[in-house]
Amino acid sequence: MMNVALVQVKPRKGDREANFAALREIFAQLQADGKPDLIVLPEAAMTGYFLEGAVYELAYEAHAFVDRLAAEWRAAGGKGEVDVVSGFFENDRGTYYNSAVYATLGRHETRVVHVHRKMFLPTYGVFDEERFLSRGRRLSAFDTKFGCAAMLICEDAWHAIMPTIAAIKGARLLIIPSASPGRGLGGDAELESVSHWRDLMCGHAVEHGIFVLYAGLTGFEGGKGMTGSSCVIGPTGDVLAQAPALGSCIVRASIDLADIDVARAALPLLGDLAAVLPDLLLDDELPLPRGHAGSLDGTQGVRERRG
Repeated sequence: MMNVALVQVKPRKGDREANFAALREIFAQLQADGKPDLIVLPEAAMTGYFLEGAVYELAYEAHAFVDRLAAEWRAAGGKGEVDVVSGFFENDRGTYYNSAVYATLGRHETRVVHVHRKMFLPTYGVFDEERFLSRGRRLSAFDTKFGCAAMLICEDAWHAIMPTIAAIKGARLLIIPSASPGRGLGGDAELESVSHWRDLMCGHAVEHGIFVLYAGLTGFEGGKGMTGSSCVIGPTGDVLAQAPALGSCIVRASIDLADIDVARAALPLLGDLAAVLPDLLLDDELPLPRGHAGSLDGTQGVRERRG
């Protein structure tokens, strides 16, 4: 069994120090209640989302961001190792990304396992990301102590090809940090955007036989309300745990990754896709660039820092 904790936070916009101080208290609470195996924080968890040009002042180099997470873990009396996923704005030698990092924090070492850079940058409606940020160019599945995982950030997950590629590459755990403003009001008084998110993720889980961990930002920024609704979804599409749309909270769940094998045996859609995919990709009617290898991004491999 794997114990996960989704931390739905309401950051103070642009105030990194206050937000890291709050995270230290959250880490202490998580340990007091029983240390989880994996902690997942939302998109832009330590700064808030709607930063516009301030992103250049508040972005971190990836390893420096993880070192700060580790410092808060240790200050909170963290015992043993814990894996953490968090969204953050990344400064990679003067190029800025909306990123998520998967890291292992410990008393004596820090390991950056993988960095995913958001590939779909919304620049419409209330969103303005591509004016200030560069987009990532690769979706990778990566190994963790719990098995193969992949990360998507918010709009990434709305494009069905993204979880499909993640699953084809071997991901069994799909982790989605998000900052999603609420939109529309459904007939059952639930925001339409919340319903759409849940339906979308349940579909991803069922089609590919994967666990989905979604951590949503909550609170208001500039009059725009973030809809939280952090949740854990099993490989048969069942919602195993769900947070409310409003308010900071911690959602815990115990998941058995062996359930993936059972789900895939009962509904072998991923295996069928793997068999048919080569024919789909060879279709010359697809508008795919030929001979374009793309470019790598993200942090591959493991880095250790001892202290």
